[in-house]
Amino acid sequence: MFRPLILISIFCLMLSACSNNNDTISTDLVNNPNSATGNNDMSNLPVFKFTSEEHDFGRISEGEKVSYTFKFKNTGKSDLIISSAKATCGCTVADYPKTPIKPGAESGISVSFNSEGRKGIQNKTITVVANTQPNTKVLTIKAEVVILGIK
Repeated sequence: MFRPLILISIFCLMLSACSNNNDTISTDLVNNPNSATGNNDMSNLPVFKFTSEEHDFGRISEGEKVSYTFKFKNTGKSDLIISSAKATCGCTVADYPKTPIKPGAESGISVSFNSEGRKGIQNKTITVVANTQPNTKVLTIKAEVVILGIK
């Protein structure tokens, strides 16, 4: 009983999917410097220039929460837009600017590390995705987490 209904439904979906071929995408909407045309002019893209891409907190006590701000400057020729900044685990949180950074402007990505339940050498990375080329930048934090009274 349900089999003819399913076949009719599939047939109707196929017909409706094929009937709208008028949808086009304007090339004006896409500005990709690495296009198939071979035009690889990246001179107008935004550029991250970090003061440092790695920070070592040194020795910290287990349970301590530490923070650091990775400062950067947009040395490119257009607005820098960060779409995400994700850490490798839940013990590390990154906060990044949600508004465009103008050419020549400076800003920062704040990273917090919670050492609760951690011990020993900790290496965490934060992957920042932006409208740069390449579109990712990896920042690194390190710490040696020690338990109080134990060296």
